[in-house]
Amino acid sequence: MSGTRAAIRYAKAILDLAISSGAGQEVYNDMVLISSTIKDNKELSDFIENPTLSVAVKESALTEVFAQTNGLTKGLFHLLFENKRFEILEGIASQYTIQFDEMNGFEVATVTTAIEMDSDLEAKVSEKIREFSNKKITIQNIVDPSIIGGFIIRIGDKQYNASIANRLQVLKREFSN
Repeated sequence: MSGTRAAIRYAKAILDLAISSGAGQEVYNDMVLISSTIKDNKELSDFIENPTLSVAVKESALTEVFAQTNGLTKGLFHLLFENKRFEILEGIASQYTIQFDEMNGFEVATVTTAIEMDSDLEAKVSEKIREFSNKKITIQNIVDPSIIGGFIIRIGDKQYNASIANRLQVLKREFSN
């Protein structure tokens, strides 16, 4: 959902507005809060996506829940109210943070490992990441025991798969031919 065209467009517009008014970092902090709150709170997510509730009720509730946010963020709530698009709020918040990070030379590398990364594995991963990107990288670790061992790195639309499960799949394909 966070990659919808509409969410990207709204995020770009709010980013441009925030940067021009000098509140880019403040709105970024709001968007991180909004994104994590909606992702972590199933009830809030269901509330936002509920088509039977009026958009006025949603705007009122979100303005109350996120009362400490910047005026631009509250303006976004009102814009979503006018356009009846509250269901893409989490997507807008996620896209805003991605675009803000890219603008400031940061990228997020999603690293999937079978177990939590230790310092040795993190050093190997960081070395491999430097081959893909010259930007400042933030590593987000996802633990997935199904990859058996090794790691999978995703940066934007690039992926490097050094997992044991992948190597086993390659061997299986070679032997079946």
